[in-house]
Amino acid sequence: MLDRLRDIKHLALDLDGTLYLGGRLFPFTLEFLKRVKAMGIGRTFFTNNSSVATSGYVEKLRRLGIETNIEELYSSTTATLDYLRASRPELRRLFVLGTPALRQEFAENGFALHEATGERDADGGEPDGVVVGFDTTLDYKRLCRAAWWISRGKPFLATHPDAVCPTDEPTLLPDCGAICKLLAHATGVEPEAVLGKPSPAMLYGAAARVGVAARDIAVVGDRLYTDVALAQAAGAVSVLVLSGETTRERAGAAERPADFVLENVMELAELLAAARGGSR
Repeated sequence: MLDRLRDIKHLALDLDGTLYLGGRLFPFTLEFLKRVKAMGIGRTFFTNNSSVATSGYVEKLRRLGIETNIEELYSSTTATLDYLRASRPELRRLFVLGTPALRQEFAENGFALHEATGERDADGGEPDGVVVGFDTTLDYKRLCRAAWWISRGKPFLATHPDAVCPTDEPTLLPDCGAICKLLAHATGVEPEAVLGKPSPAMLYGAAARVGVAARDIAVVGDRLYTDVALAQAAGAVSVLVLSGETTRERAGAAERPADFVLENVMELAELLAAARGGSR
């Protein structure tokens, strides 16, 4: 199995549940990143959480002690923006059901935002489509407007499919997938595209950015249905870590198991070193 790791040139690293949990950095994370860098292996930080701006993740990682830049971040927001540009360029005015940070990121990338609570904008326009993200500021009136436009036949896109967001707090955080289920149940319309993990477009976009083929990338994360499924769909190596959501029992019972099931990312650093002829 170590042969699968010998030619790995890049890691697609999930964040929450893999490198940290909530606001707590795992004690092995910085050493892991140091070892990977020393081996000459590149990295892209992957996240499905679209409630925070991509630049906000750079700031969070730096606060946790991980020096990075925006070019090393690839989020479900990035994947959605790339999809819109490549596949739906006619959708320029959007009703974005998401946090102010998400809406601002769309505006900064040249999209007009339909923000009216009535049927039309002040200039008489309608949205071309509806984009739904992880909205931690969810407002009922805005939820109703999203449902209205979807019911009127406007294209319906979702940044990612996660049902819940990981947290180290004693609560449950309904995520984008749960919000989309509500909208689909209310309108009878499913999203035409769900970006972010496990869509292979998520990995292809990041791979194109760094100039590495998907087969030479290892996707590392704590979820079977997003991280592992993404790797399998895109032809990458899948590495499941048990530091987050998935238990060993669930990993063992998976219909399509991950290539590697490890306790945490430090074990991956040891296997990468061994695959290259170094000591574990």
